[in-house]
Amino acid sequence: MQATRDLLRTFGLFKTLSDSDLELLCSKSFVRRYERRAVILNAGVSENKICMLFEGRLQGIDFTIDGKEVGLYFVEPGDYCGELCVFDSGLQPEHVISLNSSVVVIFSSETMREVAERNPTVMLQLGNKLARRIRQMNAQRSLLSLPKVSQRVCRQLWLLIAKTDAEKTPDIENLPTHMEIAIMLNLSRETITRVFQQLQRKQIVSRVGPNKLLINQPEILRGIAEGTRDL
Repeated sequence: MQATRDLLRTFGLFKTLSDSDLELLCSKSFVRRYERRAVILNAGVSENKICMLFEGRLQGIDFTIDGKEVGLYFVEPGDYCGELCVFDSGLQPEHVISLNSSVVVIFSSETMREVAERNPTVMLQLGNKLARRIRQMNAQRSLLSLPKVSQRVCRQLWLLIAKTDAEKTPDIENLPTHMEIAIMLNLSRETITRVFQQLQRKQIVSRVGPNKLLINQPEILRGIAEGTRDL
């Protein structure tokens, strides 16, 4: 099934495109639903496709030398992955999997490059996304080197906090599961659960439903994350 113009307009990347470019993208697209844990992009091969997430949640993952799965980043609805292939024809650097049932709009790298070359705003957004991804992955790599487990978990939570109004309590929407956080930090799910129990017992954080985490004492959380406080 091909995408429609209305569907493509839900993505920020395409907000400024002309009707003719949207029609081109529609004609060259296909929409696919992936089940949980399905592989969207494979590492080590020339995928040459960019994937726009309309519904669900994706995760970029890699594997350590001893075969442990490590989470690198999440892809939320309205976001995309695989953009590196727009700039070169190299191999896909990491696997991307679906964390739940997901609807993805897929374009070839050639189609996206053609549209981006005519639209500097799109090209700039693609470049900015790559820069953010590099910064994020560098931060994730340094996080894995932290010796204290509690510091590692709190640093990960601090990185997940969305920028909010200073007058409001900071929070994390769409909080990853304990298993997903464990994969990101190369730890066990049980270890993550124990740290969360300590944070909640001391009322540093609290849960609101299954997917939202309130940060009740951000300065304490930040202190633990930076290694100036102990949990």
